[in-house]
Amino acid sequence: MKTKPVILSLTLLLLSAPLLADDDCDDPVANWQPRENLRQKLEAEGWTVYRIKVDDGCYEVKGLAPQGFRAEASFAPASLNLMELEREEDDDDDDDEDNDGRYGTQMPDAARGKGQGPVPDNGIVKGRPSVTVE
Repeated sequence: MKTKPVILSLTLLLLSAPLLADDDCDDPVANWQPRENLRQKLEAEGWTVYRIKVDDGCYEVKGLAPQGFRAEASFAPASLNLMELEREEDDDDDDDEDNDGRYGTQMPDAARGKGQGPVPDNGIVKGRPSVTVE
């Protein structure tokens, strides 16, 4: 008698899983609008579009949203309706990035912009070397 509730629970769980995980776009390819239409629509709304690619049947856009934050958004390819908007935060991997966008050790303000800075103890310099021709 105890197996009947277990079987019923497993059956309901297996049947409900596809319904919970449906984040794909299922528009027929024949109805898709070109990516350029999406680019024009987003730029008219104030977006700066970096990339448009197809992912799980949706157009996935990476860019700068009109509010000024980096975003990754999914759009239905037939209607170009927004499906999902995800704000992209800065990664923790680039904690050693300086204010001027270069990687490596922190430089004093006097040396900034002149290509000079402290040399690490191990002699390994991160980033690209700068060369000054006089």
